[in-house]
Amino acid sequence: MVRSEIISKLSKRIHHKLRKKDLEKIFKIILSTIIQGIKNNRSTELRDFGRFSTKELKDKIAINPRTGDKFQSLQKKSVSFKMSMELRKRINEDRIKN
Repeated sequence: MVRSEIISKLSKRIHHKLRKKDLEKIFKIILSTIIQGIKNNRSTELRDFGRFSTKELKDKIAINPRTGDKFQSLQKKSVSFKMSMELRKRINEDRIKN
């Protein structure tokens, strides 16, 4: 699902009380808030959905798959996502019922 689909679904669910442009602004604010928290090494939790956090990837020797050349990959940050138990249950509902 892409951003525009999410905005359209939100618009339909709240019965056009907010314009799509307003929903887009709200969505951008939410995303930028999450991103800012992650950039500042703060874990960001959305209840019943999951938790975003950063983790440090250490320097390592990597191999270019096209050329086979080895190179030094520098330390960098990566984003980790851990889904909540509620999300895990909802994803697997069909499996449990069958």
